[in-house]
Amino acid sequence: MELSEAQFERYARHLVLDEVGEDGQQKLLQSRVLVIGAGGLGSPLLLYLAAAGVGTLGVVDNDTVDLSNLQRQIVHATESIGTPKVESARRTLAHINPEVKIETHALRLDDGNAADLIAQYDIVADGSDNFATRYLLNDLCYRLKKPLVGAALSPFDGQLSTFKAYLGPPHPCYRCLFREAPPPDSVPRCETAGILGAIAGVMGTLQATEVLKELLGIGESLSGT
Repeated sequence: MELSEAQFERYARHLVLDEVGEDGQQKLLQSRVLVIGAGGLGSPLLLYLAAAGVGTLGVVDNDTVDLSNLQRQIVHATESIGTPKVESARRTLAHINPEVKIETHALRLDDGNAADLIAQYDIVADGSDNFATRYLLNDLCYRLKKPLVGAALSPFDGQLSTFKAYLGPPHPCYRCLFREAPPPDSVPRCETAGILGAIAGVMGTLQATEVLKELLGIGESLSGT
């Protein structure tokens, strides 16, 4: 399928990149990305993936928008307070790029639903805020051979990596690096430790960059580095 005239204009700055071009943009339009969490990381991640023209975005979150979220969760607006985050995100992304299909999943991932959900997508981006979900995603993405781009936040810094352990050495998994989760309550959550809002923006945008690199097959993957 050829790009429409409107798509040529919308994605013009991608099309002039030798590393992307029309073929690359077609790849993005046909891609399916599952984003876990519509919070501090998920907000910029979703905004940039939608703007880039990733054809289908799945959004997983079982929370509602709270006033305290708005300091960093930029996919939500004041009028969305009390609204499910997946619905708030869907509305915002539709304004950014109405061509993108948004699939909302207002649920908490667990052993009973995660595998079937992950299997429907090409790549998973983890913006969750708890270790149980991170380890669950690691194990299932390894089993299902899905690239996993994970990020995490601290008050003034963050972590980011891509995991494709199913390719074998030298590609580690999250569990390879961190065998076990730390003791409960040993890592303060942002409700108690705080976070500089722009840090979430920086890390979520970097996470979006790594997802796009994996979808396009360009640059050097963080997996194995």
